[in-house]
Amino acid sequence: MSDRTMPAADTLSPGAPAATGAPHIDAGDAGYSKDLKSRHVNMIAIGGAIGTGLFLGAGGRLAGAGPSLAIAYAVCGVFAFFVVRALGELVLYRPSSGAFVSYAREFMGEKGAYTAGWLYFLNWSTTAVADITAAAVFAHYWSLFSDVPQWVLAMIALAVVLTANLISVKYFGEMEFWFAIIKVAALVIFMCVGIFLVVTQHEVGGHTPGLATLTDNGGMFPMGMLPMLLVVQGVVFAYASVELVGVAAGETKNPEKIMPKAINSIMWRVGLFYVGSVVLLSLLLPYTSFTGDQSPFVTVFDKLGIPGTSHIMNLVVLTAALSSLNSGLYSTGRILRSMAMAGSAPKFTARMNKGQVPYGGILLTAGFGVLGVVLNYVMPGEAFEIVLNLASIGILGTWGMIMLCSLLFWSRSKEGRVTRPSYKLPWAPYTQIVTLVFLVSVLFLMWWGGGVGRYTVNCLPLIAALLVGGWFAVRRRVNALAAPQPRD
Repeated sequence: MSDRTMPAADTLSPGAPAATGAPHIDAGDAGYSKDLKSRHVNMIAIGGAIGTGLFLGAGGRLAGAGPSLAIAYAVCGVFAFFVVRALGELVLYRPSSGAFVSYAREFMGEKGAYTAGWLYFLNWSTTAVADITAAAVFAHYWSLFSDVPQWVLAMIALAVVLTANLISVKYFGEMEFWFAIIKVAALVIFMCVGIFLVVTQHEVGGHTPGLATLTDNGGMFPMGMLPMLLVVQGVVFAYASVELVGVAAGETKNPEKIMPKAINSIMWRVGLFYVGSVVLLSLLLPYTSFTGDQSPFVTVFDKLGIPGTSHIMNLVVLTAALSSLNSGLYSTGRILRSMAMAGSAPKFTARMNKGQVPYGGILLTAGFGVLGVVLNYVMPGEAFEIVLNLASIGILGTWGMIMLCSLLFWSRSKEGRVTRPSYKLPWAPYTQIVTLVFLVSVLFLMWWGGGVGRYTVNCLPLIAALLVGGWFAVRRRVNALAAPQPRD
């Protein structure tokens, strides 16, 4: 069966563009239930915009760049919105559980789909490692778990979320719904408490909150602008799940009504939760009070000394890590199935269970999570930073492919070969071009910053070689599946 089945497909050569009005149909979209409701999708959008990068990563980033981290979050948030808005336009054009992999197949051919899919897998397989690492770090906050090895806690986190993900998409949606509710409620409570502390100038850990906390500690740029630029790749990681809402569209009824509202709300959530939280953190405590091995929100409540509050906040940030892991297993399972149906992923990743869940792809991602457990055993102190940089490469590649698909979609619309929906990416094609330039700039900053980031960028030729070698290994099967099927 070809994933390119469409009206008059037998008159087209493999990879040829469809005629105007002839919809691309992805075989990977078949077999899914449509059990994700509006409330699920809205909360998946929130959950995608609020993840481990904020709850854990913000501590180390604040310590490294100071209050200017808020500016980095704001700038990266704008480009994250452009990416998800571009994906939203493509979703409204044609909803697909294969998301940008399916769009890459339509506009860039099988090589594009293959590249997009495996870059996305690189993103989420390494993010899964970051998430289970973060969960283990958070669990160590409690004395009950302080003597438990980090790799054991990472393994438990992976096992719990994997089990829930394999049951059905409805269970995933419910789990993500409540995870997102907890995250949003916690951030709202923190912001209310933080604003109260700033207004009343109630002492926090011996410091009086307010603008003086900024001005007396070097201002917005205590170490200059360079540190802010160098943390940008970590900030991009914080937005790594925004594209999840596009994957969820394939298992949603009436996506044309649900998706625009969910996507448009991401922008103000980014401004409120990311930028607002970092500004408040900077007003409450000097940036030197935060560390990379503890959530900054937990640090604040620790300094307040109110019994139990830091433990509750730590439970919330643990939930955030599990939520991100939950999303990664969900999305890679769908993406890998779309690829497997086209021949560019292992056959077993196309398999679905009775709950209409593509368990093969989920298990493959979880397998890489097990490698992360090993990493936590070998080098627990550096595990998070190492996988964060690898995940950032995957994120930049995924976002780049989305914007390239959007640019090609815009180009075809100008030729009259496709029709753009009413929900459009504004200022096209300049938005796509500027975003692509930004992504290349982030890659350069990773290399320029040295350390783990430079080593990661230097691995790009190896990643490219693996992609090329993999393509030559699967191209025969891909071409066979893409060829028009003979009629009886």
